[in-house]
Amino acid sequence: MDIESLRALIRSKLRDGSLPWDSIPRVWGGKAANEICSACGEKVTPEALVMEGIGEHMKSVQFHVACFHMWDVERRLGPAD
Repeated sequence: MDIESLRALIRSKLRDGSLPWDSIPRVWGGKAANEICSACGEKVTPEALVMEGIGEHMKSVQFHVACFHMWDVERRLGPAD
């Protein structure tokens, strides 16, 4: 998925509540085990690292490292007008 498509998908998920706007107070990373990325919807394969945390309303989220970074950037920008 190209960067602009990922950015648009993450913004859409932020707007519909699928991804949290608030920061995740504790995030941990480790070897992936085929989790589904909360941002892009693709598997995070065992060859990669997965970023995990608990978001709003105690909802668990998992990300590829790049997807986590993009989510963090986009959520800090706030809602688009």
